[in-house]
Amino acid sequence: MFLQAMTAVAPKKRISPLSLPNILTYGRIAAVPVVVACLFWPDVIWVRWVAFATFALAAVTDYFDGYLARAWGQQSSLGRMLDPIADKLLVSACLLMLTATGTLTMANLAVWAAIVILCREILVSGLREFLAELRVSVPVTRLAKWKTTAQLVAIGFLLAGPAGERVLPGCTVIGLVLLWVSAVVTLYTGYDYFRSGVQHLLEERE
Repeated sequence: MFLQAMTAVAPKKRISPLSLPNILTYGRIAAVPVVVACLFWPDVIWVRWVAFATFALAAVTDYFDGYLARAWGQQSSLGRMLDPIADKLLVSACLLMLTATGTLTMANLAVWAAIVILCREILVSGLREFLAELRVSVPVTRLAKWKTTAQLVAIGFLLAGPAGERVLPGCTVIGLVLLWVSAVVTLYTGYDYFRSGVQHLLEERE
């Protein structure tokens, strides 16, 4: 009985903002301006490789920050807040720059896939903010994780672009196909989140 009481009042472990999982998340955010800067010179082959390498390294941290936080018991509110923000910043910035450089165009219709992805991210962000006021958490589904993976892989191929074509012919086409696949999955997961949000809204009115 005494041990149970002590457990109930034991303070929560304070996680340092400079824990390794959080540092990996900070690194993913820091990678955004580097990739964007590289795409100001889209026709320079070695710059394309720098953009790809930076993005690939940032994408890998998306897995390891969450894995290490769970394995080491270093999950924190700061990490939970920044992790999805880092993902959205990285994906959104890359899609905008790929559109600006002419990789995603109206001609190949890929710009519509980018629009779908960006609109979904805005919708889900607003929905999460609304549900947070109701103290309702929206867990990330396994399908949503696969969606993020497909997006990151697609953008990786597109960032390699002309440089990647020299190593793997059809690199850009592979990226465009994967982008459309992720856009379709994005539509479904966005609808799933929206349906859940509307359900909580109707329950609140009742």
